[in-house]
Formats: sequence, structure tokens, C-alpha cells
Amino acid sequence: MSLELTRVSVTPAGAAAPLFAPLTLSVPAGEIVTVMGPSGVGKSTLLDVIGGHLAHGFTASGAVTLNGRDMMRLPAEARRIGILFQDALMFPHLTVGDNLAFGLAQRVRGRAARRAAVDAALAQAGLAGFAGRDPATLSGGQRARAALMRALLAEPLALLLDEPFSKLDTALRGDIRHFVFDHIRARGIPALMVTHDAGDAEAAGGPVVAL
Repeated sequence: MSLELTRVSVTPAGAAAPLFAPLTLSVPAGEIVTVMGPSGVGKSTLLDVIGGHLAHGFTASGAVTLNGRDMMRLPAEARRIGILFQDALMFPHLTVGDNLAFGLAQRVRGRAARRAAVDAALAQAGLAGFAGRDPATLSGGQRARAALMRALLAEPLALLLDEPFSKLDTALRGDIRHFVFDHIRARGIPALMVTHDAGDAEAAGGPVVAL
């Protein structure tokens, strides 16, 4: 199982040149590959290409395959690629448990099975008993852990990390990095992280590519 990029580049409408040089890389199962570069170079736009969320006004070229399957021909919802953002976004009108249930894979059917899956995920995140909580009552670290478990409950085949630790306090960052990376390795999911923080890349332990 692997995520493969072959000569991927993105060009804004009307621009004479792409945002970055064509990028080729391979992300094996259970490994975190880091793409580093300054703000504005196109790191998040690269993830948009992979996830199928590229905004109008941009044109992508090259190939993205996941387990040998061409992703560029599929809509975002069919790609089974999860993403963690800088902000651990949660629906404010839903409880913590309902937020996680929103991400559950379709194969998990029935109220009891869905509740059990959510409760198990919360327990893994150190959030046992938090299902009925308002997301606004969670700390930054708790929100980050809940967001990861929601992404994993969808059973993604790959995971994209868009500066997921940049908004966390320095004291929390190391613990959340380990929590996220340990779960990725345990699940055997290929993960691509974009960041400008060398500490993120060092903690990930995988190859680092400059954009």
C-alpha cells in the first residue's frame, strides 16, 4: 500500500509558471513523508491536488496514485484520503461523539455498533466519557486527538497532514506529534505532511522533500 506522486505540479490561472517544480515522491504504508517549504510556496495546494479539493483557477498536472489506483480521475469523496488541518475543525452544533460519528465508515451500521466504535476511538484518544461534551469545552490537545480519531474512523487509505501542529502550544506539540504519528504507523497508513517546522519533520522520522 503506497501513495505515489509523479511529476505533480500546479499552475494558477494566467501564470507563466507553476507554483513549484514537478514533484515526484513515494509514501510507503505506515511512513510519514514530509514536504517542507516557506509560506506561499504551494504546500497546502499540493495537498488539495492529492485530496481532490483543488480550487477553481488552478490547473494540476502529473499523476497521483494510491495503491495503484489513479486518484486524479476520482472525486474527493471516492478517494478515501483523510486530512488533518492546522485547526482541529469540529462541528460546533454537534457533541464530541457525534463529531466522531460523522466520520465513521459506511460499513459500520446500526446505532449500537456506531456508538461502540466512537467510544472505542475516544478511549484510544484518552477521551473516554467525552462523547456528550460540547467541542468548545475541549482543550487544544483534546481537539487535536479527537480530530485524528474522526479521520481514522473513516478508514482512510492515506492521510494528509496540513501543518496540523502549528496552532498548538509548544508544551503540547511534542505529545500530539507522537500521538498522531504512532497511530499512523500502527494503522499502516501512508501519510504526507506539509510543514515549515523542522521539528515536525524530525519527529515524523521519514524522508523530507523540499518544495
